[in-house]
Formats: sequence, structure tokens, C-alpha cells
Amino acid sequence: MKSVWLRAVQRLESEYLARLGLSLPLLALAVVVASDLIAGRDHYLTPGIVAAPALAAITVNWHKTLFVSALGILVQAALAPYDGVARNSDHDVLFGQLYAYCLVSAFSVYIAWRRETGARAFTAIASVAEAAQHALMHPPAPRVGAVRVAVRYVSAADAAQIGGDLYSVLETPHGVRALIGDVRGKGLAAVQSSAVVLGAFREAAFDEGGLDRVAARVDASVGRHVSTGDFITALFAQFDTQDSVELLHYGHVAPLRVSRDGAVETLEPADPWVPLGLADLVTGAPESWRVPLLPGDVLVLCTDGVIEARGEQDGTFYPLADRVGPLVAGSGRDLESAVERVYDDLLDHTGGSLSDDVVLLLISPLSRPLPVHPQDPPLLPS
Repeated sequence: MKSVWLRAVQRLESEYLARLGLSLPLLALAVVVASDLIAGRDHYLTPGIVAAPALAAITVNWHKTLFVSALGILVQAALAPYDGVARNSDHDVLFGQLYAYCLVSAFSVYIAWRRETGARAFTAIASVAEAAQHALMHPPAPRVGAVRVAVRYVSAADAAQIGGDLYSVLETPHGVRALIGDVRGKGLAAVQSSAVVLGAFREAAFDEGGLDRVAARVDASVGRHVSTGDFITALFAQFDTQDSVELLHYGHVAPLRVSRDGAVETLEPADPWVPLGLADLVTGAPESWRVPLLPGDVLVLCTDGVIEARGEQDGTFYPLADRVGPLVAGSGRDLESAVERVYDDLLDHTGGSLSDDVVLLLISPLSRPLPVHPQDPPLLPS
């Protein structure tokens, strides 16, 4: 599995090579010609020109690679009288050199063509994946209703930007409602299950008055439209009153609360429940619980791809609860920088590789507006 950092490095390398263009193969031609002329007639260095088309194959398209190959043949033909190869009665050396050069040139043109078509295909796939992610996930604005939001979504699949992890943050008539979840499995089936959950949540979040009723509708939709045996862990959150948040657990990773001073508390559910899609296996219904969440506090939600990411050196799981405090503390006004710090720390722990999809979702309530007195100008919330 390619790492996120490896893909970034490869992209930078390809951009750097593209900027070099024809300069690199032409420089190789010039170096070989100069070396041959300086070495004198007793030294035959022109076979080194074979490096030019090989370099062109990784820096320019196949048309320009073909041009460099043809230019190399002309240069060798021009140097042949100087090196005395053309006057040699035994032309096997010259013919062997030209045969090898033509073979390498043809292969270089083919490699350049494959690289060019592959790059176009990758760009098309990445564009479709990006459009699908935006259509499916609807990335939230930095501020949604009475909360600030920052999210980092990363698919572990190569060339993909969507996977089995899901999230949504919506401003509704009932307050800001959020969902984070993780579909069992990967691939197209997981994406389809994500679409079912997100579609049901976006409808129910506006229609239903209680968070438990929202979750019940989502669970019912999963039961109807998701394959038997598949399930989705989920955590629902509702910000409907100041200084607290309502949470509802469906088998998902417990959220963390990071206070302004960096203290971290794991918000374990009072009534742990089974994931979405497994309601037939149990009786009853889950119960939500409410926890304090003051302005400046940060609610940290994630999928198991975060806490189960293994270290490169010792193979240990990423200790999110132990490390998130100083990374997030006091960042209620700048959650984007905070989520970037946590994600970078995760990559440092794993050595830059991720074996599972990852969602990091940070939510912080806005400061309450100060009381407005008749003699005071109106104050806006920060």
C-alpha cells in the first residue's frame, strides 16, 4: 500500500522532471559530444549518446522523445568521420552501435507514450474521485451554525479519494447535527453503503426532532438497503444547547474532549450499542448521553483507521488520547491548523503510510455572545 507521503513525493518528482523538459536529454547529448571531441580521435565515446533518449522518456512526451532519438542519430553520423569509424573496413562496430541505439530509442519512445497515457488516465480517475468525494461527503465550511469544524479525510486506496469512512456536519432547525462512521470493508460496496447512510442522515437530520429518532431512521435505511451481514459503526452528535453536546453511540470509536488547557477525556458511552445494520440481533434501543462542551473545548471524532494505525518502528497503535492534548489545546479558533498537526503526527507515528481510511473531525462550539445592554453597542459572537 503506497503511503500518502510517497504519493506526494512521486508527484513532486514528476513535476520536477516535467519542468526539466528537453534540457536534460539535450544536456546529455552536449556532454557526450564535448567529451568525444576533447578525448580526440583515438577515443570513441559517441555510444554514450544512448542516454539521451532514455532521459527524454522520463521528462518529455513521446513526440519529443522521438525527436531526441533522431537528433542523436544525426549527431552520431556527424561524429563518425571524426572518430574514424566510417573509414574502418570493419563496420560491425558502427552497425552494432546503431542497432543498439535504435533499439533503446524505440523502447524509450514506447515508455514515454505509456507514461503519458498513464498520467492522463490517472488525472481522469483522480478528477472523478474528487468529484465523487465532494458529491458524497459535502465537506463542511469552517463554521457550521454555532460550531467551528475542521476535517481531514484520507483514503488509503491508491489514486482514490473516497472509501468506507464517512462524516457529515449539518445545520438544522434542531441545532447542528454531526455524524461520523466507518463501513465494514472497502471498495465500491463500502462506498455504496456510505452513500446509503449519508443520504438517510441528511434527510432525517432535518425532519426528526430527537437525535435518537434520526439514528433510528438511518438504522432502518441501512437495514433495507445494505447487504445482509454488513454493518456500519457510527457516532451521532447534536449541538442544540450552549455548553454541552448530546452523543449517541452505535459501536463507533469513543470521542475525545480536549479542554482549553489540553486536558483530554475519553467520552465513553453510558450505553454502548451495536453498529448500524445489526439492530435485529438485539432488543431495545440505544440511549444518548450529554456531556459538557465549553467554548474553547474541542470534540475530537475519528474512525478506527486513526487509533489502529501502527507505528513504523514498534508496531504499536497510534496513542491518540495521549498525544492529541498539546496538538489541539487552545485551538478553538483555528481548528484547521489543529487537525493538520494531528494528521502530521499520525503520519510521523506510522512512517508516512496508512493501511486504512482515516477521518479526523474536530468540532468546537463558538463563544457565547455577551449580554447586550441598552447603552452598549451590539456584540457579535467570535
